Amino acid sequence: MLLGGDMRLRSDRSRALRGALAMVVAGAVAIGLTACSPDETVPIDVPAQVEGSLPDEMVTQLQDAVTFAMAATGSSGAVVGVWAPWSGSWVSGVGTTAPGGTETSADSAFRAGQVTRAMTCDAVYLVAERGLIDLDAPITDYVSGFAGLADITVEQLCDGTSGLGDYAPRLQSSFLTTPDRIWNPRELAGYGVGTTADVTPGAAFRDSDSGYLLAGLVLERVTGRSAAEVLQDEVFDPLDLTGTRLPGALASAPAAEGPVLDGLWSPDVEGGVNCAEPLNITEASASFGWTDAGVVTTIDDLGRYAQGLAANALGIDTDERYDAPLPPYDGAPSWQTTAGGVVQAGSMIGQYGSTPGYITATFADPQTGLTVAVSLNNSRAADGIGAFLAWQLAAIASKAPAASGQTAPEAGLPWTPEQQRDAIAQNAICPLP
Repeated sequence: MLLGGDMRLRSDRSRALRGALAMVVAGAVAIGLTACSPDETVPIDVPAQVEGSLPDEMVTQLQDAVTFAMAATGSSGAVVGVWAPWSGSWVSGVGTTAPGGTETSADSAFRAGQVTRAMTCDAVYLVAERGLIDLDAPITDYVSGFAGLADITVEQLCDGTSGLGDYAPRLQSSFLTTPDRIWNPRELAGYGVGTTADVTPGAAFRDSDSGYLLAGLVLERVTGRSAAEVLQDEVFDPLDLTGTRLPGALASAPAAEGPVLDGLWSPDVEGGVNCAEPLNITEASASFGWTDAGVVTTIDDLGRYAQGLAANALGIDTDERYDAPLPPYDGAPSWQTTAGGVVQAGSMIGQYGSTPGYITATFADPQTGLTVAVSLNNSRAADGIGAFLAWQLAAIASKAPAASGQTAPEAGLPWTPEQQRDAIAQNAICPLP
């Protein structure tokens, strides 16, 4: 089996299917999401997107895949985008913003979850190239007040090889009780530092949300600016992500104006999960995720970001960033590796994860331009379901017929839609249709 045995995730925070870029291949021109100003933005070199929708039969397959994942996770709604440059696109809201709510808009804002990690590391590598950060220097050169970090380098924070633990699982109940609480990133990171594994830094991948908060603290220390300002200047503005930002600490919805996809969480009940009556945690403080999972965005921006990441539009030294890709776990398929805060799955490059209320994923192929982005609005299930759904959508769309005057790519993906659907089913927490 291409995905390597049982695809059940080991925990809600498992990074069981992660990967990183070995090399970046550029194509022609940016696919048609949002036009960019040459004076303020950078071009994204992937094949040009043809106008029009994907074939109706394929759209039905894509929508069925999304509704199946919604049922598995207890989500009332989702926002999804699929772009096959040689054939067409499908960008849509599915379901309702909340149980009994209004129809989900394709323009809805939502939380990007751990796609934020790749954005944070974009900034780290860009700032390092200007000489403000030594990637091989210990974290203690830039961040003080934590014990046991002298042997951990800045680059290991982005590679996920610091050996530091997670804070979110330990504090999840506190967040759900008081989602408006403002968290200090040092306090949050301290929980992860306090659960450091007995491993040598740099030796193996271990998921660590604390590491990406420390990366944010490094950025603030060396630039003298807030992490929100750094990400805006280094990533969001150059890529023309007009609906993307790292919010302030005060509790708020993902957007003050325009449509919003509500964020939900299904609580435990005796004998299982309450899928019928989820908590609504749309209004929350982004400080709980900050530079690990705090960014808010839209589906067009999320797809555009994946393209920019895949095509290396920001001009980061990829030899440095992706010089040592690692498997995410023992026995992982060879097409899954991780480095530099980025995931590679087959030829697709991106990131995925969750934050309370949302499971989000986005991936793009720099050669074909095939791009997928999705956000489900209930984060109670394992966050890997976001990746499974994105890969299922990609596998479906990779078979899209060529539009008039276009040529469909010959290369495929090392998984099938059925395998990814099975993986979603294995990790379902709510009744399936």
